[in-house]
Amino acid sequence: MSPIQKYAIGAGAAVVLSWIFLPGLVTLLVILGVIAAPVIGYMMLDPSQRERLRRSRRRGLGR
Repeated sequence: MSPIQKYAIGAGAAVVLSWIFLPGLVTLLVILGVIAAPVIGYMMLDPSQRERLRRSRRRGLGR
């Protein structure tokens, strides 16, 4: 299982659990946090770091 798939499963579990146990507005904030955290992290990278990340995704990590 790839790291991206693990992240997606964990994010889905966090959303489902917050939907069950927390009130509506808090659940919305959890969903926005799960979506926004990786986007903000990616946007904080320099262009050269983004390119290196894209290259490593294409060929696979550790190769």
